[in-house]
Amino acid sequence: MTDATANATLSPPPPALDAGEALWKRHALNFLKSPAAVIGLAILVFMIVLAVAAPWLTPQNPYDLAQLDIMDGTLPPGSVNSTTGYTYWLGTDDQGRDMLSGIIYGLRISLSVGVIATLVALTIGTSLGVAAAYAGGRFDTILMRVVDLQLSFPGILVALVLLAAFGRGVDKVILSLVIVQWAYYARTVRGSALVERRREYIEAARCLALPRSRVIFRHLLPNCLPPLIVVATVQVAHAIALEATLSFLGVGVPVTEPSLGMLISKGYHYLLSGKYWIATFPGIALVIAIIAINLVGDRLRDVLNPRLSH
Repeated sequence: MTDATANATLSPPPPALDAGEALWKRHALNFLKSPAAVIGLAILVFMIVLAVAAPWLTPQNPYDLAQLDIMDGTLPPGSVNSTTGYTYWLGTDDQGRDMLSGIIYGLRISLSVGVIATLVALTIGTSLGVAAAYAGGRFDTILMRVVDLQLSFPGILVALVLLAAFGRGVDKVILSLVIVQWAYYARTVRGSALVERRREYIEAARCLALPRSRVIFRHLLPNCLPPLIVVATVQVAHAIALEATLSFLGVGVPVTEPSLGMLISKGYHYLLSGKYWIATFPGIALVIAIIAINLVGDRLRDVLNPRLSH
């Protein structure tokens, strides 16, 4: 036997692609086949980059009162600051805040509120839903009655009541959105977990006397992730829209932290006077962000559950 033949015989075969990794790669390729989803994802990534790099990209910090000049208030788009020579491409609001800088910082707050609230609510709702489906019995019954009770009320009504008790602030808005959203995840993951709990691999794990926490989080939960990913994506857009609504109504973030909803609320009073840009441009940014997230969420739904695409 030659050395080349021996090396070929003794060398280990190339590692096979993990089934889970292959599945997610196939999902990624299917996702990229949708131009609308790719455009939505590109817009979303661009907005996230703007929000993260806001302190370095914007010429004005809308939080710094020392940088605001009321004499520059309600300037139309394209106006030039006589002192600094800076062009207000999107105009200014009533306090002299550069609308472009305000929108970029507003994206930062709106996206942060939506993502943080969704992640916390996802963690709480998923943990409770999986535990209820696996344990069953009285805990499952009580949890589902609480979920049914909460979901019977409109989310905006629950958030308004909570903020009336908590007060205004970004942290208060996030806490209210978490309380509003956790029930969606609990119900979604419980339905998926009830199906998975009856499968053979769960029964095999029980027969092996594996710890309950390992069965739940190592075997049961990963197979419930696809519907959760879709719900979480849609709920991010819902949380952003809900925060904007609460801020527009004057119970969300304070005036000193201009989210997109707060900017729209401030500009609403100037619409009839012809100063359209104060409310219009933040409104356009909010609509684009929500549409981009929904495009991504719709495509994820079709990819992860093809039966719902028809």
